[in-house]
Amino acid sequence: MARALIVVSGDADRRKAANWATKAPMGTRIEFKAARRSLDQNALMWARLTQIAQAVVWYGQKLSADDWKDVFSASLRKARVVPGIDAGSFVPLGMRTSDMSKDEMTALLDLIDAFAAERGIKFNETEHAA
Repeated sequence: MARALIVVSGDADRRKAANWATKAPMGTRIEFKAARRSLDQNALMWARLTQIAQAVVWYGQKLSADDWKDVFSASLRKARVVPGIDAGSFVPLGMRTSDMSKDEMTALLDLIDAFAAERGIKFNETEHAA
């Protein structure tokens, strides 16, 4: 078996995972991850990022929703930043929200909410419903 995934939803899944682990060849990598973010969380994040992008000028610049995702993700994860290839550029490392767990995404949404509240931004929740 080159690659396999079990989503644990009961004792039978736990037994299957344990069985696979006992039969796995030496050197096999076994990884446990929390459940990924939900589609609803993702949609809410993008709706809020879009509204922030429309409302906030950041150090004299209008940032896109994608830019704001990077800003908030870097803040949440206390990102490491390294110099880029081109002089004067910098790159935050490890900012993929697609790999975030539900708990991490909740924390990210809380951070976005707090940022917006500090600036008096009221989210239009109907945009999330679309």
